[in-house]
Amino acid sequence: MFDKFHEECAVVAIHGHPDAANLAYLSLYAMQHRGQESAGLAVAGGKEVICHKAMGHVADIFTPESLGRLHGDHAIGHTRYSTAGDSAQLNAQPFLVKCNKGRIAIAHNGNITNAAELRDDLERGGAIFQATSDTEVVLHLMAHSRERTVAGALREALLQLEGAYSIVLLAEDRIIVARDPHGFRPLAMGQMELSGGRSAYVFASETCAFDLIGAVYLNDVEPGEMVIAGPEGVTRERFSPRRNSAHCVFEHVYFARPDSLVFGQPVQPAREKMGRFLARRHPVEADVVVPVPDSGVTAAIGYADESGLPFRQALIRNHYVGRTFIEPSQAIRDFGVKLKLNAVRHVLEGKRVVLVDDSIVRGTTSRKIVRMVRHAGAREVHLRISCPPTMSPCFYGVDTPTKSELIAANHTLDEIRRFVEADSLAYLSLHDLREAVDDNERHDYCYACYTGDYPTDLVHIDEMLSSRKRP
Repeated sequence: MFDKFHEECAVVAIHGHPDAANLAYLSLYAMQHRGQESAGLAVAGGKEVICHKAMGHVADIFTPESLGRLHGDHAIGHTRYSTAGDSAQLNAQPFLVKCNKGRIAIAHNGNITNAAELRDDLERGGAIFQATSDTEVVLHLMAHSRERTVAGALREALLQLEGAYSIVLLAEDRIIVARDPHGFRPLAMGQMELSGGRSAYVFASETCAFDLIGAVYLNDVEPGEMVIAGPEGVTRERFSPRRNSAHCVFEHVYFARPDSLVFGQPVQPAREKMGRFLARRHPVEADVVVPVPDSGVTAAIGYADESGLPFRQALIRNHYVGRTFIEPSQAIRDFGVKLKLNAVRHVLEGKRVVLVDDSIVRGTTSRKIVRMVRHAGAREVHLRISCPPTMSPCFYGVDTPTKSELIAANHTLDEIRRFVEADSLAYLSLHDLREAVDDNERHDYCYACYTGDYPTDLVHIDEMLSSRKRP
């Protein structure tokens, strides 16, 4: 799936390692799938905090020369796709400021739902903003705090925030991380053993970052918890009581890499279960199961295994396509999809195909892919979607369209089928999605994009929608 939901963000923090910058860089590299617009690192060593960030991919931004200038034992990093604020260099994170609390760098994953209201209040009080990202609001709240310590100022700021956030903060001698009281966005904690019996601590959006750098997963930062790693050691405290859990289920459906643990659960088996449930509930006479790469692959494996149909990679993705390209002519129909995907004709020709994807949002991309499969000679195309119909926009860090643009919110199942030009169409049920992530009894996940039942009071929806359109 691509150009439907946009990848959100990834954050990482390293405490107490002499090679902190390189480890943070590698961690961002492992989580590049979560954001491909911009990336940045901030590193602290003693009394200095240095930041390097730019638009583009991680490997292009951080050269050996730029990493060689980032000295220190503590680092935070961020890779971004905008869900709020402009797509521009000024919104690249981390943000670095010098204020009455010293030099501070901060980055976050998520969406602060009352950011527009807080920003207006701060501007009326004389605050000057340089960017349009909601992350900058946290810095201003800290700067205005009367608390003397960085941790105290952050705690006071967090208590004013609503919505979804996993925050990493770098001060001159410490790392502080925090997660919102509902736990919308993931934040895992890991450990690395150093010589002399010392330990370094690592925090990241996904555990695939730990695997690359050799860190051991310990646990998750708890919802409503702040973890401080400084000269005095590591301390954990609750800055807010834990509220009803609302982990983003779309992490398991799409965002996270299959080899990660997210919210303490492995992603791969959850996605395979989604495919298995689809095969049980919505079987069809077919010859082959084909995934839409990359996020449909694991569910398609589950579908094929459960149905007994052969699994084939018949759509090949070009992994080297950048975010921009020159379209040669409007006369070349569906050029954008063709640039990223190509069908394998000899696998598809004359076949009845089960095409497995993770979601349909507007429906336009799905229609282009169905057309591509038919053009390659498929006799029938049966579309299977490994999540329920997307009925409502997300306000917690997923860049979804407005409700009027969501095809499932405005059309029947058969109307969607006809629009995407499939022979049949079926979605995973909400019950089966809950079962796949082991949530039918615990109720730990947020399903608002499928149900419209938001776990927080969204009293500022109009403000948020208008703020998304700011120039």
